[in-house]
Amino acid sequence: MKWIFITEIIYVLIVILVCLRIIWDTGTTTKALAYLLLVIFVPFIGIFFYFSFGINYRKRKMYSKKIFQDDVLAERFREQILQYSEKTYRENIDIVENNKELARLLTYDSLSALTSGNEVKLLINGEQKFPEVLNAIASAKHHIHIEYYIFENDSIGKSVIEALIAKVGEGITVRFIYDDFGSHALNRKILKRMKDGGINLFPFSRVRLFALANRLNYRNHRKIIVIDGNIGFVGGINISERYINSEEQGKKLYWRDTHLRIEGAGTYYLQYLFLCDWNFCAQSQLQPSREFFPSPTLLNNKGNKIVQIAASGPDSERPTILFSLLQAISLVSKEILITTPYFIPGESILDALMVAALGGVSVKILVPGISDSRIVNAAAFSYYDSLLNAGAEIYLYQKGFIHSKTLVADDKIAMVGTANMDHRSFDLNFEVNAIVYDETFAKELKREFYKDLKDAESIDVKAWNNRPIIKQLGEKCARLISPML
Repeated sequence: MKWIFITEIIYVLIVILVCLRIIWDTGTTTKALAYLLLVIFVPFIGIFFYFSFGINYRKRKMYSKKIFQDDVLAERFREQILQYSEKTYRENIDIVENNKELARLLTYDSLSALTSGNEVKLLINGEQKFPEVLNAIASAKHHIHIEYYIFENDSIGKSVIEALIAKVGEGITVRFIYDDFGSHALNRKILKRMKDGGINLFPFSRVRLFALANRLNYRNHRKIIVIDGNIGFVGGINISERYINSEEQGKKLYWRDTHLRIEGAGTYYLQYLFLCDWNFCAQSQLQPSREFFPSPTLLNNKGNKIVQIAASGPDSERPTILFSLLQAISLVSKEILITTPYFIPGESILDALMVAALGGVSVKILVPGISDSRIVNAAAFSYYDSLLNAGAEIYLYQKGFIHSKTLVADDKIAMVGTANMDHRSFDLNFEVNAIVYDETFAKELKREFYKDLKDAESIDVKAWNNRPIIKQLGEKCARLISPML
């Protein structure tokens, strides 16, 4: 019996030390409490889970990722970004004035330039995106940069790969980053085919052991294409045939998603993000130059859209995407339309949306009625009560799975990107959103939102509040671990 007592003492000491580690190492209170509960109430498994998925082993290494090695050059770049953004603001004050706090937040927090003269095209589903991507690849004159979370080895993936290899044959440089977890379908054979074809490629944060890898917490969820520093693509659509809804593919699940094609200086920050990620993955020292960032005066684009990029990840000093969403919500006076496949917003976003709704703003949120995760759905449901009772409207999409990540605020600004409205996107993954300050484009995205509502069911507040107690209890339990989902 003595050895059992000693073992218990040792285990208690280990739990205390792990709890102290959680308190010291975890940045947010909600996440810390979730891990503490797990470690204390789920013996052994809780500790194993925390050390496998909870510790930010790579944080310091990721924070060391820089694009500039020369501090003088970095400061010169910073001053140019600030001057260019202020010039764009002054010349477009009538368009940006109502959202100047958002524009300046991104400029000063992450040096994301406020850019003008862009052409922006809204792309709905893979049917519209992939032809545009292949046409843009075919038009490349100098380089193609591509970075994806999911790149499937299917008909779409193969067509993109063959198009890239063909451009290499024309003397075009192709750099390719794929997330090693999300793109695990890229097996050795296809990777060899790409390398032999002249594509420079690297995985983002290689995963050796999928089941136990801490790195699953820090995935590159971005979907970025930059061509010649002038044409860019960003949004929710990965490279996969699942995003194409056609009769030839039979009765598969309808997949609803949204993407953007940007032409102009709005691609600069996408290029900057790619170079940062490339230097990190390839351990190279690609530096900014005119071949990557052509002068805005030489772009000769005929567009009139103002574009800014919000990006964040484990390498960010602050959760920039979260801050940009909070700022956008706080500036709304009439209507905000949100589409997201995973809605686990946390207290800050929840409070901001409730304040907006209680203040008379029309808050409409479109989420999946058909989900790929019961526990995520349950955690999301736990947030609906407060929003519905504050006057917000929540719709469940029924036609298929809605994967879009969009926001429209007051018909003035529109956001399209990769970030879900959940803890993982705000804290753990590398994400990127595009913001378009333009009434015409915002109304176009708004029309798509209301078109999607025709295939959705509105949640009735009274019926929702009368859900079975056992169901509500399960949802509240799922909410306790929502910071880890």
